Amino acid sequence: MTTIYVGNLPFSATEQDVRALFERHGKVESVKMINDRETGKPRGFAFVEMAGAEAQSAIEALNGFSMGGRSLRVNEAQERPQRPRSNGGPYRR
Repeated sequence: MTTIYVGNLPFSATEQDVRALFERHGKVESVKMINDRETGKPRGFAFVEMAGAEAQSAIEALNGFSMGGRSLRVNEAQERPQRPRSNGGPYRR
């Protein structure tokens, strides 16, 4: 399974919109829309899981695709680097 990063989504895009777009290129296992923790509003990106060959086809076809007037950034998701653990900030002792 390949995880695909989909960035620059219109804030009006729904999980169903993203799923329908990617299903043109193969079976979509899952779609995870990312929302702001505090406001609950969409952050403009999502992750889509698809099988390897289908995922590569979708990436090639949809990177730069215009959705809702915005040019999508579509690529294979990268692991987020580990951030150093904080000791609670400069004011905590």
